[in-house]
Amino acid sequence: MKHVSVIIPAYNEEKTIEQVINKVKESKIKSEIIVVDNCSTDRTEEIAKENGVQVVYCEQQGKGYAMEAGLLHATGEIILFIDGDLGIYVQDVVQLMVQPIIDGQARFTKSAFTREGGRVTELVAKPLIELLFEEVKSFEQPLSGIIAGEKDVFARIELEKDYGVDIGILLDMIINKVPVEEVHIGRIDNNSQSWKSLSKMAKEVAKAILKRADINKIKD
Repeated sequence: MKHVSVIIPAYNEEKTIEQVINKVKESKIKSEIIVVDNCSTDRTEEIAKENGVQVVYCEQQGKGYAMEAGLLHATGEIILFIDGDLGIYVQDVVQLMVQPIIDGQARFTKSAFTREGGRVTELVAKPLIELLFEEVKSFEQPLSGIIAGEKDVFARIELEKDYGVDIGILLDMIINKVPVEEVHIGRIDNNSQSWKSLSKMAKEVAKAILKRADINKIKD
């Protein structure tokens, strides 16, 4: 059995970090759990330590920086990233995400789920993907932060440092011809963001997609 490291990037997630950690601990697949405190100003770090997991501090603000910090400390051959602000209802999210990799069916998995919202996904990411990356348009949740992969496939790519990191990883896996499987994990909840934050996210997601695109492929 390959060893699994679960990395939880977290910025001011004191309200949800404990339930995310507990969800990981419930899994049949026992894993190393690393919470990356990405410059939190609340009790995120304290709560994570109280729950007995390793805490890494990342002093550079940005999800991509936090993910890189987690990778540097992870000892597992399989890496699972889970955002620290989620309400996850599936019984065993760890097993669902890593089993296709353990079984050799994929080297990278991307979650699909049911939830409210998804405005940046529907209004920015999916239209650009449909225009520029025909082979990726079937993915239901291209911006999902619940992803897993063999550790060495993450070493092949350079992570975006902002909100573009999740779509950037998916596109880089496709571009590098890494076997990818979309995994349905049921319902999740996450914190709604302001329109100002969504505008910033939309810009950074669009930038990550366009960075990897051949603009000459745009279809009418």
